[in-house]
Amino acid sequence: MSTLSPGLRPPAGRPSPPEPRTAAPAESRAGRFRRAAARLTPADRTVLWLYLLTRITLGITAHFARWLFPAQSGTREVASVLAPFQRWDANHYLHIARDGYFPAGSGPWRSGWDNREAFFPGYPFLLRAVHTVVPDWTAAGLLISFAAGAVAVLALARIARTYLPEDAAGRRTAVLFLLSPCAVFLAVGYTEALFLAFALPAWLAAVRHRWASAAVLTALATTVRVSGLFLAAAVALLFVLTARGKQGDEQGRRGERGRWDWRAAGWMLLPALPPAAYSWYLHANTGDWMAWKHAQERGWYRTFHTPWEAWENTWSGAFGHTQTTGYALMFQAELLAMLVGLALVAVLLYRRRWPEALYVALSLWALGTSYWYTSIPRATLLWWPLWIGLAALSLRWPWFRTAYLSVAAPVTTLVALTFLTGRWAG
Repeated sequence: MSTLSPGLRPPAGRPSPPEPRTAAPAESRAGRFRRAAARLTPADRTVLWLYLLTRITLGITAHFARWLFPAQSGTREVASVLAPFQRWDANHYLHIARDGYFPAGSGPWRSGWDNREAFFPGYPFLLRAVHTVVPDWTAAGLLISFAAGAVAVLALARIARTYLPEDAAGRRTAVLFLLSPCAVFLAVGYTEALFLAFALPAWLAAVRHRWASAAVLTALATTVRVSGLFLAAAVALLFVLTARGKQGDEQGRRGERGRWDWRAAGWMLLPALPPAAYSWYLHANTGDWMAWKHAQERGWYRTFHTPWEAWENTWSGAFGHTQTTGYALMFQAELLAMLVGLALVAVLLYRRRWPEALYVALSLWALGTSYWYTSIPRATLLWWPLWIGLAALSLRWPWFRTAYLSVAAPVTTLVALTFLTGRWAG
């Protein structure tokens, strides 16, 4: 209703005063949740249901593992529900989150040091924050991985739909990924799920040329793992290739020489800041700018060796009868994962997927130049082109999906059991 009295009218040609506005009521939490859920397509919801079902399956496996495979034979008391998940590197992250990197003056200068500075601070920092709400450390880590894994698998499915035209591309990629041999590490207190929760949306943003978002998300990924720098290199290369492509298109239309559009180039430097800050922190406490790298060398034999030396040492561990059978099998898996990675790089180069090839190649170089191979099978979780490529094969040849799942399902279960019972580090 107008604020002017009935007998007065504004002069001709002059607009009437605006109607007074009342403040909109604050949106409730339930309303915000419904609005966020409405953004999910039916394909997204299907992927999330698949993710939830695989989490339930893993929980069932963990439940029976603690009954059937106790830490000591003959025991009559079963371990706690969360005990199977607190293994190996999860303990390192717990110690960092609870005690910090250098508690009570401890550090690499003391004997028996656990080399915890080898692990980047993003995950322990978040674990400490979540622990303020969730009192149990293991439960807090599982909650982080559960939420991060949902984000990661949803982003992976959306990336797949940008690569493959088929409607089932996202769902198929999610299935192959969630049933991959090392899928257990997406659900436990490790960094894979959190890293992918940043890295995959970062790549999706980069594919859509949203460079600021891609840089911020990649920077968050570099707080979690050094692999974030490999992702940053791939995003930067994609940016350069995109800039050159746009330049060529514009020059062709105008028939003149132009200049590259570098307005977003500054964002490409952002992912280097978190590792630089972490190196500064380590230097302030240890006097060593590369303390994290030297910790990996001390604790995990990650001293530099040529690729052929690393292959030979791993081969010896796998087939030279120098290791127990369990670790020999682990080294065999390392060799197989390296071959898969090399084949993936070759395919990406053939397809001229230069940024993706760079990302995987840098990962292989970092993992393949140690004394022997370590954690390459687990690193396959981070190679999103691998799972999209396998999905493409399964869409082209339906029998491939059946063959893959027939092999992957028992292997995935066995790897999960070995981790949940403390028999293998991964």
